[in-house]
Amino acid sequence: MTGYAKIVKVSGMSKKTVQHEGQVMEKLPVLPWSRPPRPFVKWAGGKSQLLKRLERHFPKNFWTYYEPFLGGGAVFFHLVERHPRFNVVLSDINKELITAYRVVKERVEDLVRKLGNYKAKYKLAPEKYYYEVRSQEPSGDVEKVARLIFLNKTCYNGLYRVNKEGKFNVPFGRYKNPKICDKENLRRVSQALRWSNAKLLAVDYQEATKIAREGDFIYFDPPYQPVSSTANFTSYTRSGFSIEDQEQLGRWFQELDKRGCQILLSNSDTREVLDIYDGYYIERVQALRAISCKGNRRKGHTELVISNFKS
Repeated sequence: MTGYAKIVKVSGMSKKTVQHEGQVMEKLPVLPWSRPPRPFVKWAGGKSQLLKRLERHFPKNFWTYYEPFLGGGAVFFHLVERHPRFNVVLSDINKELITAYRVVKERVEDLVRKLGNYKAKYKLAPEKYYYEVRSQEPSGDVEKVARLIFLNKTCYNGLYRVNKEGKFNVPFGRYKNPKICDKENLRRVSQALRWSNAKLLAVDYQEATKIAREGDFIYFDPPYQPVSSTANFTSYTRSGFSIEDQEQLGRWFQELDKRGCQILLSNSDTREVLDIYDGYYIERVQALRAISCKGNRRKGHTELVISNFKS
């Protein structure tokens, strides 16, 4: 734990309820979950383990929820389980990931059947079949998404990583019984996406939030700023996310703050990140590194939760 301030105060916006004139949300029933939906892919930096800490910072009232840098979508699934009505815009620059959400939303039964075929063939010769699928480049959306989920469930450490050519390059993971086709959860995810009428966009965070306005809730979970020169060993897109990208995101955060948006952001506990968000509310939280090359290196560390409103 370093010595700089844990909490700093934001200037400007105060937490409040916003009523949009002339617009009334359709009153929808709370979904009767037997079990809530959960992420259907494992994603670097996923927030499942931090949900209870993040939930303390969620605003009680908001009109539209935006989640750029969507990844596994843990925060969205947590919100949709608890809030009976709100608009949703989910986005990520990773086109393959957004295609996966669209297929789950619109063609889940086709996807379940395809994953069932993968599961049956995998059991016959796991490692050989893994590399066979990894080398393929299917053309149809259902086939592309089934391949993505299959590789995510059977690759080493459940990691999604591509090289500079955009090719998936993670080696085989030696699992006894990977859950390749979790059909019940896929159906719950499909139901949640359709019920919330989620808008799915394969765009960058600025494009996704360009029409965000006063009272909207935005959660940013960008690729984290490396805590050391060797920490950033993976990339979920071919371009990566540099310190210049972090600074640009900080400027966009300030722009959205001026509009009156309610913003929450997670990032690593580094001096660079603290400098970018100097003047906003900052809290340190303990987390476990979910993805590392070696299991014994998944140690506790601190992350920053940053917001422009007091929770």
